[in-house]
Amino acid sequence: MTGGRYDVVIVGAGTAGCYAAATIANKGYDVVVLERKPESEAGHIACGDALKGANTFPEAIPKKEIESSFTNTDVDRGLFIIPDTDIEVNIPVPGELAVIDRLEYGRLLLGAAADAGTTFHYDTVVQDVSQTTDGTVCGVSATHDGERYEYESDLVLDGAGALSLLQDKTDFSGSRFDTNVRYSQFSSAYREVLTVEEPVEWDDALVLKPTKRSAGYLWYFPRTSTEINVGLGFQMDEEPMQLVEALREDISQQPEFENAVVKDKLGAALPTRRPYDSAVADGYMAIGDAAAYVNPISGGGIAGAAYSGQYAGEQAIRAIEAADYSEEFLWNYNVRVMDHFGGRFAALDVYNIFATAHDLNALLELLSVVPPEALSESLYSGSTNLSLKLKLSILYESRDHFGLLKKLYETKQVADELLAHYDRYPTDPDGFRTWQRERDRIMDRVYDTTGAEKKY
Repeated sequence: MTGGRYDVVIVGAGTAGCYAAATIANKGYDVVVLERKPESEAGHIACGDALKGANTFPEAIPKKEIESSFTNTDVDRGLFIIPDTDIEVNIPVPGELAVIDRLEYGRLLLGAAADAGTTFHYDTVVQDVSQTTDGTVCGVSATHDGERYEYESDLVLDGAGALSLLQDKTDFSGSRFDTNVRYSQFSSAYREVLTVEEPVEWDDALVLKPTKRSAGYLWYFPRTSTEINVGLGFQMDEEPMQLVEALREDISQQPEFENAVVKDKLGAALPTRRPYDSAVADGYMAIGDAAAYVNPISGGGIAGAAYSGQYAGEQAIRAIEAADYSEEFLWNYNVRVMDHFGGRFAALDVYNIFATAHDLNALLELLSVVPPEALSESLYSGSTNLSLKLKLSILYESRDHFGLLKKLYETKQVADELLAHYDRYPTDPDGFRTWQRERDRIMDRVYDTTGAEKKY
């Protein structure tokens, strides 16, 4: 193995990296993916295993190439459980949803990208980013078997995941790349795959509930009726949670997990923040979790990673053909992401901010009186509309939480305003600072309305 020069260098062989690589390689360009794991472990990623919108995935790696990893396609609802109460909130999930075997899915992605012509260098750890004197990214350096190698390219795609090392190593001072990123905007998570003796009754649901600490959450996602992905996470700015012990304690209280066998276990970090304002710089694009393209409420990141990978790959092809790798030329990648899902994710993050200022159990009790269809629309579109009759019904049913309901309604109005502002995301970098200032003014109203501390 050696370094060398490539049309595109991609760091990270996750969903975003594979979709980007397949997109570029399918057009005959020379692309290499650098993956820190050995080939035997590549594709093994901690995840909730839920794949939303499986029927409309990008064509760079079409559904038929990954469908054999879909282990449960009967899930059609989310089940929110409020601890120490009898309250359960069922929320229908629109569109196709599959719970997957994440390792098999990862390996299928790697195989599809390789079949398209991608070169993979496994067990290769990126150590630094190379930049020209004017700040343009022009490659990376990495180690393999103790040897250092240089990879040169006019374009580097950062698919290195949450808290990417590349972003610590790159000087973005001459760009508009989002550097307003802190640990408080991420979660630490741990998950196990359990095999149980008897089929669970909720194999058609994604089960979620808060932990005893308000900053934590638990999930039970059924891969099959007897194989369950169980996990939990907490915000990194909170006092550290003993994740393994907390998960074991919760599992021990669930009769369906008696005598369960641990099939796999793994930890990870994931973004629970809005998407990066800009994920491009001269010679550089961030994709997937490395640009926080994750639904900040559900934690779902596979679809955002896949689409961002394809969008970045298509923009990379245009850059190669135009011999233009500037931030300005790459900007259309930002525009496509914001138009497709970025604005929606930013609006959803407003409700995360709202939750930090209020008791989570009281909030869940309030949500239990909201019509499930309205909750579903809000969760996946970032907003919803209610008839006068429904508003009056909710007002009556939530009379014990009237103050909280009023705050939530006011928060929704500001979130809708933010979503509309993201619809006006600038089509070129010249309008970016003006757009950003107006967005920050809207965010000030979010903090004033919710009473929450500033997140950004």
